[in-house]
Amino acid sequence: MSLLQVRDLKVSYGGINAVKGINLEIHKGELVALIGANGAGKTTTLRALAGLEHPSGGTIHYQGHSIAHQPTHQLVKKGLVMVPEGRGIFGRLTVEENLYMGAYCYDDTSQIASDMHQVYARFPRLQERSHQAGGTLSGGEQQMLAIGRALMSRPQLLLLDEPSMGLAPLIVQKIFETIRDIAAEGVTILLVEQNAKLALENSHRGYVLESGLITLHDDAKSLLSNEKVRHAYLGE
Repeated sequence: MSLLQVRDLKVSYGGINAVKGINLEIHKGELVALIGANGAGKTTTLRALAGLEHPSGGTIHYQGHSIAHQPTHQLVKKGLVMVPEGRGIFGRLTVEENLYMGAYCYDDTSQIASDMHQVYARFPRLQERSHQAGGTLSGGEQQMLAIGRALMSRPQLLLLDEPSMGLAPLIVQKIFETIRDIAAEGVTILLVEQNAKLALENSHRGYVLESGLITLHDDAKSLLSNEKVRHAYLGE
């Protein structure tokens, strides 16, 4: 059974059809990339999956159950967690307080402490800055914090929206090492990423979204060698 199954998903803003009827399927343990040009509907798709946008049509099934109209906080409790574009951290809260916000669904203090320890082990820089306000961190540190906060929610399906945006190459490398590690630990990931080559090199499969429609779907290796993808998204 698929962990996530999307059928004929449509999302509209007023009179604009941002997502025009797409099909997606993600199996447990996969890392799947969703690539496309700016304005193609990638972020809108993730927001609809995370309960932040209400679909105007179609179905979304997660763990075999319809979630199309469930609120975001209920989806987080079920393990569907999103790291938004722009990170969305709480700038006035400390690093530690931001991480605790990720664990708001849980009250097992010993488990939360264990989860916090794991995040700090993954991102030692966050531990060094645990009492520093989130808004004073560098862009790379804020991205680490956003991912760390999501991990505090104990995700089964992690939606990542543009994790490399605005970051220096060395930091991007660290972020993608972390994404690979998270996937290797069994967390299923749907990745939206401006760097299509990097996204596909780190994914099992990929979907190409153009003007609100899926135009290609294949294993990542095949998409990397696809002439249309190479011309449109890989700069070749």
